[in-house]
Amino acid sequence: MRIRDLVGIAELRLTLLAGEEHLDRDFTGVQITDLPDPGRYLSGGELVLSGLMWRNGPEDSERFVGRLAEAGVAALGAGSAWLGTVPDDLVRACRAYGLPLLAVPVEVSFRTVAEMVTPRHAELRDALGRHRRIVAAVAEGAGLPELFALMDEELAMAGAVVSATGALIAGALDRADAVRLAHEYLSAPRLPHAVRAPSGTFTLFGVGREHRAAGWALVCGGDLLGEADLGFELAACVALERTRMEEGRRVERRLAEQLIALARSAGSDPAELNAGLRTCGIGPAEPYSVVNATVARPGATRGPDPARLGGQVLEELLRPRVVAAAGADGAVALVPLGGTAGELAETLRAGARALAAGLPGIRVSIGVSAALTGPSAIRGGAEEAGHARRLAEARGGAVVTSDEIYTHALLLATVPDDVRRSFAARTLDPLFDYDRRHNSDLVRTLGTFLDCVGSWNACAERLHVHVNTVRYRIRRVEELTGRDLSAMADRVDLFLALRAN
Repeated sequence: MRIRDLVGIAELRLTLLAGEEHLDRDFTGVQITDLPDPGRYLSGGELVLSGLMWRNGPEDSERFVGRLAEAGVAALGAGSAWLGTVPDDLVRACRAYGLPLLAVPVEVSFRTVAEMVTPRHAELRDALGRHRRIVAAVAEGAGLPELFALMDEELAMAGAVVSATGALIAGALDRADAVRLAHEYLSAPRLPHAVRAPSGTFTLFGVGREHRAAGWALVCGGDLLGEADLGFELAACVALERTRMEEGRRVERRLAEQLIALARSAGSDPAELNAGLRTCGIGPAEPYSVVNATVARPGATRGPDPARLGGQVLEELLRPRVVAAAGADGAVALVPLGGTAGELAETLRAGARALAAGLPGIRVSIGVSAALTGPSAIRGGAEEAGHARRLAEARGGAVVTSDEIYTHALLLATVPDDVRRSFAARTLDPLFDYDRRHNSDLVRTLGTFLDCVGSWNACAERLHVHVNTVRYRIRRVEELTGRDLSAMADRVDLFLALRAN
């Protein structure tokens, strides 16, 4: 904007006191200051507005205007509230330095001047008005599709909502962008967060107060970091709609809790169980799996309940067809199978990997039962899923199916950690000590020998050593551990110790 245009705004009633020859000079922004030396905060081209609180005597005007001229400001607007008038020494200094001087009336605030003359402020004021219309529409019951239609119409801004695992909740995004933005949402050190993607620039805002692993991100087209208040208002609208959606799911969760409790009790009524299955969207002859989940940060003393967070993550991974009931032994969900239990497990693995990639310290542990039919299978399926989830936890977080639990791994997973570690140390420490002192390979040789079912030749071939070397090493293992590797019981002990280590 030019100084001439500024003086011409009738509402501001500005008076030009000096610099008539520079009326066609442009200014690029507004800086309000009463520092006696504001030069370090100026970049040139500004309109400086000052209440003159820096002036103690006539000599101060010369010094102040000189600093402004050195910084290359475009003009000075002076208020008279502090001194009662704009002093003549300031007028003379501005004329000497060729700096236009404008008198700002007492009744006109500097903020009003800034809003009137800064185009960006005017745009934001208009945008806030449009946002308030959007907020009012959402408060009256508009859903997410209507919200994004209003954003497009009122703000000319594209919008979408993605879950932490990359599912598109609402709006329009291609799959690659949804996955990329979900990862950015999980890994961002703080929100809002601007993302430069091949398809454009987006700004991410968190929705509500859910843990990020189960959270939603509002995706706004463009860089809104300079207009964060607008994004926060829109995110609050999305959070309000999510709360509405949650109201219905709370009822479904209570029904799921009742179904699981009923299935685990003796003498359950099959008719009631069938009715419960129907509330989960599962017909009497339709296949389903029971899934058990926890999500936690190992070692953390504070944070969300692992079962509750596990249930939220399950619902996001399998939305919209699943609700999860959080209990003392993880979150449990009955999941109708469109395919096989193995395909369900792969879907869950993909989601767990996405969460682990974005939140490296988090442990997602999920157990999946075999494919089941009918109400009588719920109890056994819940037990299978629980065992599988505990095995997943023992592995440091994973997705485990029922096929994997009917092995020694389940037995090890159910043994307390301190007992398992003690058993492994007591059995194998002599071998580890010997390997450290002699730079030998007894532990690896033992593991390979057991994997080869006690075959000397197969073990030697796999280790690329002579068979006599294998015989020597195994004799040393027997001497150090006091075990006889020709005896099945001792082989089993050493095998389990290696797996428990």
